[in-house]
Amino acid sequence: MARHDIIVIGASAGGIEALQRLVSKLPGTLPAAVFVVVHLYPRVRSNLPAILARAGQLAAIHAEDNMPIQPGRIYIAPPDYHLVVERDHIHVSLGPKEQHQRPSVNVTFRSAALAYAERVVGVVLTGEMDDGTAGLWEIKRRGGVAVVQNPEEALFPSMPLSALREIEVDYTVNLAEIGPVLCRLATTDGDLTRSPLDISDMEKKLTDLTCPDCRGTIWEVSRGSGTEYRCRVGHSYSPKTMLAEHFSTQEKALYSALVALEEGTSLAKRLVDQFDPQFRERLREEALSLEEEAEVLRKLLGNRRSFTIE
Repeated sequence: MARHDIIVIGASAGGIEALQRLVSKLPGTLPAAVFVVVHLYPRVRSNLPAILARAGQLAAIHAEDNMPIQPGRIYIAPPDYHLVVERDHIHVSLGPKEQHQRPSVNVTFRSAALAYAERVVGVVLTGEMDDGTAGLWEIKRRGGVAVVQNPEEALFPSMPLSALREIEVDYTVNLAEIGPVLCRLATTDGDLTRSPLDISDMEKKLTDLTCPDCRGTIWEVSRGSGTEYRCRVGHSYSPKTMLAEHFSTQEKALYSALVALEEGTSLAKRLVDQFDPQFRERLREEALSLEEEAEVLRKLLGNRRSFTIE
């Protein structure tokens, strides 16, 4: 069994504190390269490399395109860039968002699995929604190891819970235990018995849905017991994210319609005195009709229930 010297870690909400605690347990002599993806605001400077370097003994840097991979370093996805792991080097990419995120945990996990197969350890930490689940499935599919933070102690348990629902992970442990687990996996040939995973080819089926980002055609892609939704340019969504994004798209469309109706009412009232009497009366009726339609739409939006996806 190969040593596990490629460690990929994904986190979202609550992830900075979790990562500080995790890397504090990693020795400076760790014989593995660590890749970190955290959901960040796209146009805000990230100080995460400095934060993680202070928290532990490993050097931490933002990944750069074509940067060589070295053990004993933490490579961090820059804001608004995917971190793609290749054989012996890294790419950073402005490719399509996945799970409405760039950087996406799934992109890094999947690329590491494709490049290094059984040498990869994937770690899912605290975060909302379910980015990382599909990538962790790919790591398991190719013989790697899956580690998930205990959701009972995670500040935001959605990401760990999603992974646990869809994947038979190898370790579900508290944050304080993850560092020692990674050290053991990186420095020994490993002694765990992997849980079997269905490695049948993923089936792709055309749907009548459209992509929330680009309105392109959506394919439904089966992966084991889970499902992903992908458009032709590469935007990707889990069922949870697809539902949430379409709910958001519907709300935007309704508000756009409301603005159009209210602007139409205002314009009709503003111009009513500039036309002959016969057309003036028709314009008043049109303004009244638009006003009534706008009120119906406003009530619909007021009664529209939001929801939380667990």
